[in-house]
Amino acid sequence: MAVPLPARPQSPEGFYAINNQFQTNGPKGFSELKILANGDMFVRMDLPGVPDEGGMSVYHNRSEESVVVYAKAPKIHTHDSTERRYLTMTGIGCSCCAISSMTTHMSDGVFRLTLSKTRIDPNRSSCIVLGCSGFREDLRGTDPNDPALTGPVLQPHPLAFPQSTMAYESKQLPNGKLFVRADMPGVPKENFTVSVTNGRVKVTGEAPALSHDSSGRFYSGDVAMLSTPVDIPSRRIKTIAKDGVIRLLIPPF
Repeated sequence: MAVPLPARPQSPEGFYAINNQFQTNGPKGFSELKILANGDMFVRMDLPGVPDEGGMSVYHNRSEESVVVYAKAPKIHTHDSTERRYLTMTGIGCSCCAISSMTTHMSDGVFRLTLSKTRIDPNRSSCIVLGCSGFREDLRGTDPNDPALTGPVLQPHPLAFPQSTMAYESKQLPNGKLFVRADMPGVPKENFTVSVTNGRVKVTGEAPALSHDSSGRFYSGDVAMLSTPVDIPSRRIKTIAKDGVIRLLIPPF
């Protein structure tokens, strides 16, 4: 029989990134926000499980010069606890500018948004940029050395509802199999690796940097433990990798 492994900090200092216990390097936090050299605003949002097409609704609220993002991650496996939904708002928060255009891109469980703005009040020398509502202020940064983004306690996804807000889910099935879901947003399906060594089931994933991401990210972690410390071929574990999420069906050994 395989049993789930509880989340444990990767070091005495805590998890590398408290938004995801599997992340081992790269920019932290559920989102990344930056102002580009040309004045455009770029936002990266991790929305694991949301499909590349058909899962997003993006609305431009012209009265408030904001953008509302709604996304749905459907149940794609019988043993998923529930579908997940995400909701947030971002944009500019001043009367001197207006959003002139936006570009969006959704891939591998990561949504990227670029907003361009036009100045409508020449008497104002600067304007205010809003972040993503719902994100804690200390989770917006992307500095790998930021102590606020490292710690012993994991944070649930602030935009996900109603359930499954954590990056890991496991379920022991009546037939003895173990079902595991692990979020690794940004990882293409071909970049996931599953291995079993000494009875420990390990998943790794590499997420390349796209668009204006600060850098790529790497994920690695043990997700289950077999009842006997053996090495088995990973092909004996059924895997489904899709939209920045990997699901495993581990048979009893």
